Amino acid sequence: MSRQKWTEANVPDQSGRVAVITGSNTGLGFENARAFAQHGAKVVLAVRDVAKGEAAAAKIKALAPKADIVVQALDLTSLASVRKAAEELKASLPKIDLLINNAGVMMPPKRKTTQDGFELQFGVNHLGHFALTGLLLDKLLPVDGARVVTVSSIAHSNNPPKGGIKFDDPQWERSYLPQSAYGQSKLANLLFAYALDRRLKDAGKGLISTAAHPGVAGTDLGRQFGGLGKQLYERGSALFLNTAKVGALSQLRAAVDPTAKGAEYYGPPGPPGLAWRGHPVLARSSKIAHDVSVQERLWTLSEQLTGVTYSL
Repeated sequence: MSRQKWTEANVPDQSGRVAVITGSNTGLGFENARAFAQHGAKVVLAVRDVAKGEAAAAKIKALAPKADIVVQALDLTSLASVRKAAEELKASLPKIDLLINNAGVMMPPKRKTTQDGFELQFGVNHLGHFALTGLLLDKLLPVDGARVVTVSSIAHSNNPPKGGIKFDDPQWERSYLPQSAYGQSKLANLLFAYALDRRLKDAGKGLISTAAHPGVAGTDLGRQFGGLGKQLYERGSALFLNTAKVGALSQLRAAVDPTAKGAEYYGPPGPPGLAWRGHPVLARSSKIAHDVSVQERLWTLSEQLTGVTYSL
């Protein structure tokens, strides 16, 4: 692999392609949406707050007046909303070239749940995206060069519970540890990305599943901290680690690098838990992320909880 830094200059022309990006009104998702729009793609901002999505679309159009941008309501805390969004996208889009599972929640101090009763981080970061991907699969499978990119974190190896996933209490009902619950959700993202790619290969499909992490980036992901904690996270990340623009390069590379292969993971250089900053390279993930038995157990649980099965 070349030692030259991978930047937006490496992004091929995206004209004629359709990119659906969750959580794209701010942070990493916004930077991805902007980059895709500036390179000619039709971009769908799949967001919980439509007004914020429209404001983000206006910012992008100011930079790229010819940009083709659509705002789609998507609340990952609600499986009903996920199903509705998927149906609307399938009805309005002839195809999907890229699905970037970017939206996320990080470490609320007190346990919160989704509308379906899932622990918030597990529900939004993993289960919502698991359901959305499965429901949109028909729009991805026939498309040459299509990819699903799932965004994980260095926390997948730093903070997950013992054994990776708390299969005996996945919703953290008995006890709640914010960092461990977040680590579990981010490990689940990787387990899903790898398991999906294996299933696609076994079925002889051309669609590939990749993964990425931004290092530690100056985004508003720390909003759940509230007050001073939120400010310290945002300012510290922006000053000493990756900016959102640089952090977003990892998922951008996972989505468009013509040399990328299925089940590859992109992020800043360094060991799994310490790759905090820098431009994207092939990243290393924890041993448990590659454990097929854990992947399969999580897949079965995810199907049971969401009611979504994959037709491959």
